[in-house]
Amino acid sequence: MKDQKAALWISTIAMILSFTVWSLIAQAAPMIQSMYHLSDTKLSLLIAIPVLLGSVMRIPLGIAADRFGGRKVYTLTMLTLILPLIGAGFSTSFEMLLFWAFLIGLGGATFAIAVTYVSQWYSSKSQGYVLGIVGLGNIGTAVSAFTVPTVVSKFGLSWTFWGGALLMGLMSIIFWLCTKEAPLTHKKTTVKEQLSVMKYQSLWILSLFYFLTFGGFVAFSLYLPTLLKGLYDVSLIDVGVKTAGFVVVATFVRPLGGYLADRFGAIKLLTILFIGMVGTSILIPFAVGNFIVFSMGFLLMGAFLGAGNGAVFKLVPDVAPGQTGASSGIIGAIGGIGGFVLPLILGFTKELTGSYTLGFGLFSINAIICLVGLKHMIRDGETSKQKKNVKALPSIH
Repeated sequence: MKDQKAALWISTIAMILSFTVWSLIAQAAPMIQSMYHLSDTKLSLLIAIPVLLGSVMRIPLGIAADRFGGRKVYTLTMLTLILPLIGAGFSTSFEMLLFWAFLIGLGGATFAIAVTYVSQWYSSKSQGYVLGIVGLGNIGTAVSAFTVPTVVSKFGLSWTFWGGALLMGLMSIIFWLCTKEAPLTHKKTTVKEQLSVMKYQSLWILSLFYFLTFGGFVAFSLYLPTLLKGLYDVSLIDVGVKTAGFVVVATFVRPLGGYLADRFGAIKLLTILFIGMVGTSILIPFAVGNFIVFSMGFLLMGAFLGAGNGAVFKLVPDVAPGQTGASSGIIGAIGGIGGFVLPLILGFTKELTGSYTLGFGLFSINAIICLVGLKHMIRDGETSKQKKNVKALPSIH
């Protein structure tokens, strides 16, 4: 029990720190835009580029955690993050910073390791709640929003990166010393066998959902500083506080989403949440002139996205029992790609039309497509192959 709790809570703390450095550039984006005189599209690329590697690497790192053990893979990943953080501190051009920002994206990939590692310590009955707690690692984005503007103002951008490198080194040591490898309950499988989960239709439906929920969370938490600075011309520190509020709501609602999915069924919960996202994404662009309504709209959106993340990952271990690493890696990767694509859409549509209305309209269409996916899941249920192995998706109503 002691080792089980250590795996859960230390993994979550490690993920908080990893997500803090993952979102570091986004929180300093308004200052970086001024330093390098960047267009909205270039700035959106810089904000989104860490998300790309953090998404793609979730697949191999999730599989590696299944095969070799989450403790080893987690520690090595955090140690590797030190290099790009140091390199970013020495950047003298936009191109150099873009390169290091891409590699800093590795911090976002720790999500798949944490999910795999922790899920091996707990039974399926508590997966929704436990993985909801792991999802609290997303609070790292709020930590970054609270701290980065102040640290940059007092110590400069370079020392902000170097401070992150020092913290990652310390966290790596703590994680290695205070956790044990999970008691793997299934035989080791080949990479080909791990990737066999890709044949399950439910995997791709959940990936679509996570593209919206986690992608939306990442996109808004990373792009909100730029959006607020452009719309309301508030200070960098005020922007950080307001962004942190969004992240805190979305993050702490995530375990609640997992619990409600355990209690009442993920399908019903996701239906309500997707409908809420459609309405809120239509409301937000029309509330730009009223800061209070605009802020409340974003907080409501954060609650929907956070609960949606918890509900989706309640279902992930059921896709293919014993292959949670591959399943969570693929679904997490596609969710992360959503976090890469959506900021680019917001930046591009803003530069193209002069407002964010079109970007939010496309987001609402994405939510409608997810509602169609839910209908398809309820109607068709599992594939025949899954029925032999999983008691999964349609039974969770």
